[in-house]
Amino acid sequence: MAKKRVTDIVEEIVTPYVNDNQIELVDVEFIKEGQNWFLRVYIDKEEGISLDDCQNVSEFLSEKLDELDPISQNYFLEVSSPGLDRPLKKERDFEKFKGRIIEVHLYQPYDGKKIIEGELVGLKDGCVVLKVDGEEIEISRKKISIVRLAVII
Repeated sequence: MAKKRVTDIVEEIVTPYVNDNQIELVDVEFIKEGQNWFLRVYIDKEEGISLDDCQNVSEFLSEKLDELDPISQNYFLEVSSPGLDRPLKKERDFEKFKGRIIEVHLYQPYDGKKIIEGELVGLKDGCVVLKVDGEEIEISRKKISIVRLAVII
């Protein structure tokens, strides 16, 4: 049997709690930065996340992780909002944010640009579809490093 990834274990633990509290689990990361490991949990909800929401999820998760002890390394737990420029990773993100302006960061230039900004149309056959200057373009997700909501000032 394959060993479960830390992020999958954490998602399984926290999902029922966030669902019961009308909170969306946006993403879970377990990454090493320098000497330290960080377990980052990003949450959101329609009216925005409060510090109390972050603290409640953090306390719940911390208690469960102490009880189950599924992570062998020492790590820092961080629970926060994904921010105004939240990344779009899951199919539901692309559905939820249709019509919003996004930034698509590419591994290789497209029409001479590595960052393309446009209106999100959706996903189609493994491609992100966006409208740029009135024209729809499709970019394979394999060519994209990250898609974020654009912050319009």
